[in-house]
Amino acid sequence: MRFRINGQQKLTGTIRVSGAKNSILPIIAATILSNEVCVIDNVPRISDVDTMLEILRSVGGSVAWTGGHQLTISNKNLEPQPLDMKLVKRLRASVLFLGPFLARFQSFRLPEPGGCIIGNRPLDSHLEGLSALGCRWERTPESYEVSHKGLRGTDVVLREASVTATENIIMAACAARGTTRIINAASEPHVQDLIDFLTNMGADISGGSTSTVTIKGSDSFGGARHTVIPDPIDAGTYIILALASKSKITVTDIRLDHLEVVLETLRSMGAEFDRDERSIMINQTGTLKAAKIETRIYPGIPTDLQPLFGVLATQAHGTSLIHETLFESRLGYLSELEKMGASVLISDAHRAYVTGPTPLNGRAIVCRDLRAGASLVVAALIASGETTIENAQILDRGYEKIDEHLSEIGASITREE
Repeated sequence: MRFRINGQQKLTGTIRVSGAKNSILPIIAATILSNEVCVIDNVPRISDVDTMLEILRSVGGSVAWTGGHQLTISNKNLEPQPLDMKLVKRLRASVLFLGPFLARFQSFRLPEPGGCIIGNRPLDSHLEGLSALGCRWERTPESYEVSHKGLRGTDVVLREASVTATENIIMAACAARGTTRIINAASEPHVQDLIDFLTNMGADISGGSTSTVTIKGSDSFGGARHTVIPDPIDAGTYIILALASKSKITVTDIRLDHLEVVLETLRSMGAEFDRDERSIMINQTGTLKAAKIETRIYPGIPTDLQPLFGVLATQAHGTSLIHETLFESRLGYLSELEKMGASVLISDAHRAYVTGPTPLNGRAIVCRDLRAGASLVVAALIASGETTIENAQILDRGYEKIDEHLSEIGASITREE
């Protein structure tokens, strides 16, 4: 599938932020802990959610859309049968079934997860943490065989503040005997959102907004009603689009407290915007300045927004350093920007220099991962002429109807199957 975009159209209007992709995926997995009904609101209608639900259905989960953005899930008849390898390989987040399945059953086989190719993402932190709780595991050529004879609480020290490892260990520890402390835990907003959901189910968890999370185990979890937080990456994407295109756009249903470092970095670059409690209004008329963009764990600049900052740097005066500290294969989108006329020097797998401002020209380019694809859409919208983006279906994994939302504010974008 491709997007065909005619750039430099006048963009103006309002875009609503969807529910957070990185929240809903672990929350879907967490419903496994309970036999009772869970109702989840503000669920983004994206293909990664569809895949997670397909996996859950394949092992006996009952799933229904009971509203436009509402899911009702019951796992009363769940079975610990092997997960479908083709489905698991579609997305990295399938690894999040590991913790809750071990909380509910004593053995489990997880095929090697797939996902975007953005660098080496081993499961060491997951498996080491679960081993500390009493799990045994063995890796086969295509899967992980994991089992235990009863989970027991302990101190788990993560060598890296891995988000998904933190989430997996929290979910497993909810069913462990005794108390677990996760030291060097991730503290991203979506980790806290998962903790809030688990707390609604009856879990006893404290320290969710810090680097030390404490979980007191239980053997009983009820159903829950929960509303997913707004997606900070969704919000950041549209804010940066407005700045790069010098458009008057309002981004609504947003949690600005989840984006403070991002907004301060944009402000240091000369961004012009007004904000209130749940929205931000961008009306960029001034000059943008180059900056050092360095990705960090929360509350720093998230790695998922790094490609968006990269395309913004093409419109800023001076040379910006893009330093991707987390993944070694996340700068590939810059080669596509070069085709469009960007001035780029890739120093190594983690660092690149982007000099601007440079006019971008429409070209045939290729989307290689979700967030890179979003940056290419922004580039196409500010470029002269027509751009075609191949492999654009990747964007459906994390952005709900992005082409329709952009069309509503004046973009000339069509989807070609």
